[in-house]
Amino acid sequence: MVERANETANFRLVIVKGRAYVKRNIKAFQSRDTFTLWGILQLLRRYPGKIPDLDLMFDCVDWPILLKSNYSVPGAPAPPPLFRYCANDQTFDIVFPDWSFWGWPEVNIKSWGKILKDLEEGNRRMNWTDREPYAYWKGNPVVASSRQDLMKCNVSEGQEWNARLYVQDWKREKQKGYKQSELASQCKHRFKIYIEGSAWSVSEKYILACDSVTLYVTPNYTDFFTRGLIPMHHFWPMNVYDKCRSIKFAVDWGNNHTGKAQEIGRAASRFIQEELKMDYVYDYMFHLLNQYSKLFRYQPTIPTGAVEYCAETMACPEEGMARKLMEESLEQSPKETSPCTLPPPYDPSSLYDVLREKENSILQVESWVKAYWENQTNQ
Repeated sequence: MVERANETANFRLVIVKGRAYVKRNIKAFQSRDTFTLWGILQLLRRYPGKIPDLDLMFDCVDWPILLKSNYSVPGAPAPPPLFRYCANDQTFDIVFPDWSFWGWPEVNIKSWGKILKDLEEGNRRMNWTDREPYAYWKGNPVVASSRQDLMKCNVSEGQEWNARLYVQDWKREKQKGYKQSELASQCKHRFKIYIEGSAWSVSEKYILACDSVTLYVTPNYTDFFTRGLIPMHHFWPMNVYDKCRSIKFAVDWGNNHTGKAQEIGRAASRFIQEELKMDYVYDYMFHLLNQYSKLFRYQPTIPTGAVEYCAETMACPEEGMARKLMEESLEQSPKETSPCTLPPPYDPSSLYDVLREKENSILQVESWVKAYWENQTNQ
């Protein structure tokens, strides 16, 4: 089963007696594979001897590929276990924290532990009421038709949808020293838009951390923490098929209900600061790999062609920003306390109540938007 996932995997990781062995198959885009492996090595340094022997394949491409429908027909093989950064209800891919938690050198983004402090400081620079009363988004619209559609909501001479949308040009940003893309300096609007790219987007956690109301366009994918977010508590749900009118209504509503809007913004940033701190990112990785290791019916062994990886051998050849990020995210010593206790899974009834609450909140907002625009038409 594991070897069947090799077809698209960027690398194979085998852990034997607490030591990591890697066989690279396909070079990932930019440094995704490098910093994903770096993060796993930090987990081994943080909890030495506590990660059991295991054998896994990791695909660093954005979108999940293990469609459940392909494995539900008579005679179909069992789905191969394949790790990546996101999945959805239609796929079997195993979700793992993305590489940017340890930094993203190509776009000058710091490791998560460092940037959380910067974002917290950025929130204090400007009170919510002093921020621009519009919805802000900056990114690459080329990667998805949904983003291209979003750009139609930008302010123009003929229409004001309450949106301020900008195209991110990373080549130009690099030439200018990334002065216009510092994440902690982008908390200047009361509302920020999250919209997926070709799949889930790394930008999600940075947007939610901003104290602004996140206008969350209906997603197709989830990463490892987003199922814990609750509509109208952590974010304002936006209809992917009616973006402009949804933005217009949400911004008008928030500017007229400033107390509630600020509560939503603060709840999201509090979730990111408290529930998504690096301690819990590592603990998620710890429990995921421990649960995964219990499924093995064979003893993992070092594959032919695999090379042993450790923090020193990875960091020493690196230079510039990549080296800096590795140094700042290096786990200096083992954690003195144990990982958090894995809570029990939801029973079916409790899970149904959670999902129903989320769905009802989304339907409530959609009914408000529909009624508002019907009223505008009648006038």
